[in-house]
Amino acid sequence: MSNNYDKLFSEFPPITDQEWEEQIIADLKGADYEKKLIWNTPEGLKIKPYYRASDLNSLSLYRLKPGAFPFYRGTKKHNNNWEIREDIDINDVEKANIIAIKAIEKGAEAIAFKTSYMNDDKELSILLKGINIEKIPIYFFSSDSYSILADLLIRYIKKNNLDKNKVKGGFNFDFLGYYLTHGNYYNSREDNINELACLINLLSKELPNFRVIQVNGQIFSDAGSTVLQELAFSLAAAHEYFYLITQKNFNPEEIVKKLGFTLSSGSAYFLEIAKFRAIKPLWTKIIEQYGIKLQHNDIKVHAVNNSWNKSIYDPYVNMLRTTTEAMAAILGGCDSMTITPFDTTFSEGSNFSYRIARNQQLILKLEAYFDKIADSAGGSYYIENLTNILAEAAWELFKKIEEKGGFIKAMESYYIKEEVEKASAQKDIEIANRKITIVGTNQYPNINEKMIEKVSLHKLKPQGNYLKKYRGAMLFENLRLQTELFAKKTGKTPSVFLFTIGDPAMRTARATFSFNFFGCAGFNIINNSGFNNIEEGVTAAISSDAEIIVICSSDEEYKIYASEAAKKIKLQKPERFVIVAGNPIDIINDLKNSGVDDFIHIKTNIIDFLTQYQKKLNIICN
Repeated sequence: MSNNYDKLFSEFPPITDQEWEEQIIADLKGADYEKKLIWNTPEGLKIKPYYRASDLNSLSLYRLKPGAFPFYRGTKKHNNNWEIREDIDINDVEKANIIAIKAIEKGAEAIAFKTSYMNDDKELSILLKGINIEKIPIYFFSSDSYSILADLLIRYIKKNNLDKNKVKGGFNFDFLGYYLTHGNYYNSREDNINELACLINLLSKELPNFRVIQVNGQIFSDAGSTVLQELAFSLAAAHEYFYLITQKNFNPEEIVKKLGFTLSSGSAYFLEIAKFRAIKPLWTKIIEQYGIKLQHNDIKVHAVNNSWNKSIYDPYVNMLRTTTEAMAAILGGCDSMTITPFDTTFSEGSNFSYRIARNQQLILKLEAYFDKIADSAGGSYYIENLTNILAEAAWELFKKIEEKGGFIKAMESYYIKEEVEKASAQKDIEIANRKITIVGTNQYPNINEKMIEKVSLHKLKPQGNYLKKYRGAMLFENLRLQTELFAKKTGKTPSVFLFTIGDPAMRTARATFSFNFFGCAGFNIINNSGFNNIEEGVTAAISSDAEIIVICSSDEEYKIYASEAAKKIKLQKPERFVIVAGNPIDIINDLKNSGVDDFIHIKTNIIDFLTQYQKKLNIICN
């Protein structure tokens, strides 16, 4: 046997980029290459349909090893380990302590406590009882005073003879983030800057491995921003903090050790990987301008699941969403992660949902081995190019903010708000016409699922005064809950009768479309396998007592069936609404004259249409 290794597939000749392009153009048969194959992302990025090794020629940095400056391939050298973090709301310190201990026992590697107020040594002692904070990083969210909380924590460490150098974690001090959600600062801008300076000064001495500033980039995505906006605005906010504190005569090298990022991970899988890969080299590039060479442990990025794409209906789908989102953040090199339980859209979460959220990360780490390889996405033609494209676009947007005088000026002049609202408005349109799919909500609804007892309508409203936190599903959820509320009050759910006739394939396709369309509003759908003639269908439709009758057939056959069917229905039941599934442009006026009230098709704004019919059926008041 030969010891030589044969090169696989050597019998196939190499194909050049030009040959690929020539074949693609031939296969398009005159169709526009740009329109057919170039993906224009919501960020305005143009992504090619394929990438080859030659596309890496201009990307020299990808050849660096993981962990090498300037961290193009992340800050981790030998593996991709991350902290599994659980966030706990503090309503009762004893209960919060019990929850935290159980979470640690079940696999949580870090704990974040969310508290509205804490100014008592005893409360903190109860909260941290049984938690080894020399081994378990702890984080605090506070809506009151971080200075008081810092003093409490320092006293606790001294009282219990703990090694301050081993205590890790951080505060979620982010007054810019507070402004983004509330339209004002904690106190005043200057007071917040002074408090931040005091905290950095104090914790640099007393808690050297405890971060103070946390730039909460998920605020942008939760308001409907693009991936690009979240990345660029987060960098701009971080730079604003860095600049403000340097003006207080702090050592810049100390400031970077006290700052961290939180980014969301959303549904745009590959873009999210690129975002997490891009933020560290971009932050390094910014700090380099101050003559500082960052070390690999100076940059910490926490990941949390995007809330924007979560739903109250079919909530178990949220588990699928959060899993893929977690995968993207991990492959992108996040340093810690919180997975939000699947049912927090309509509840405070259950023991079961929190357990599942922990186990999602444990499976990815212990069974899927996502922690074993540093920057496993490195070298991918597509991801490397996507990372570079996104990074360059983010840098340009970052510079634009700096040209406006920095993040605060851009924020206070409403530039940030207006840009995010433009992006979110476009998403709303695409959700309404179902270009963006939210399974179980605007597509494939389970019409038998009821949520009116679990969530109230007033909770399904955007939150915040500046950037409004909301979910893309809310508009559809409101439609459906209105129908459920109407049914609860009247004892009757409005019905839609599917009048299927003609070509079996087309009537089935149109019926399926109509089922999903009206199911989004929680209407009762009466489906049928198909009628042999118009009379049979009309009789069944009339006897069904359905308020809405949808004729489902092919555009060609509507000339035969739709006009006559509409006339017969309106003659017997003029109050019934007759709708045609499709857009037969040539005969629309004729059909309207015959009694057809409306048409539904893929270009229909489903929110506007269903709202209109809820008003007509007195489900909601005009």
